[in-house]
Amino acid sequence: MKAERLYGILREPHVTEKVTGIADSSNQYAFKVDVSATKKEIREAVETIYDVKVENVTTLRVKGQGISRFARVISSGRQKDWKKAYVKLRPDDRIDYTREIK
Repeated sequence: MKAERLYGILREPHVTEKVTGIADSSNQYAFKVDVSATKKEIREAVETIYDVKVENVTTLRVKGQGISRFARVISSGRQKDWKKAYVKLRPDDRIDYTREIK
């Protein structure tokens, strides 16, 4: 797979209290990913970019919320839908978000 596609699949790490707890207990990390990405592509992107081995990938689609008020103007609209991927790593692998990506 082309390097441009690999780096385009992972949008950003999704860091919340829930994800941090999961990372500590079961070595899973969450990423916001491209909506068209498959599990195989996500696995390959994480393994290539972070130099780790992935055991399992679970994906889900997150519906965008409806917007009823924006600033002081009452309007209707909707945020974009996005895709989230939970990536389970081998027990001896870790991802450090603060280090520079190779």
